[in-house]
Amino acid sequence: MNKTITWKTASTFLTRKLAFIIALAAVTTVAGAVLMTPGFGIISAPVFVRADFADRTDIKFKVKGGGQEVIHVPEAQQTVMQQIVIGPGGHTGWHSHPGPVVVLIKSGTMSFYDGADPGCTERNYSAGQAFVDSGQGHVHIARNESTTDNLELWATYFDVPPPPSTGPQNNFRIDAPNPGNCSF
Repeated sequence: MNKTITWKTASTFLTRKLAFIIALAAVTTVAGAVLMTPGFGIISAPVFVRADFADRTDIKFKVKGGGQEVIHVPEAQQTVMQQIVIGPGGHTGWHSHPGPVVVLIKSGTMSFYDGADPGCTERNYSAGQAFVDSGQGHVHIARNESTTDNLELWATYFDVPPPPSTGPQNNFRIDAPNPGNCSF
């Protein structure tokens, strides 16, 4: 049997295929939003200042713990400073940042977990310590595992894109789904 494909048959096929692709994209987008892990127990997180660099600025960090990591940001955009207070048992939710972040622990102890670490190794930072998060898609979660004390940290975000003209202004944080490497 010789089957002839007409323009109408091809058009119907393409229309159905396009509708399927659009539906699949919509379901994937909704599912991704549902899988995001918002923070819990965040007492306050005011942004103190957001500024553009006055001159063209390249930033490079060399982190030498557990192997050398070089974080390079050519022509950094804006920088943002934020204070974050997390109550006992609270956490930031899984997230990343567009650029590197310098984090200072003012009080309490922060438990930091890397989304790419299959062993879910806890890394603790205490009051008076600081560290650099590489940003650039590095998914992680910060937790206050104390049952009595708040965790206060100060963060300086680098290479933050300009804020959108409308909507949330916290484009220095990118929510992420739970990577599934930790049991919590």
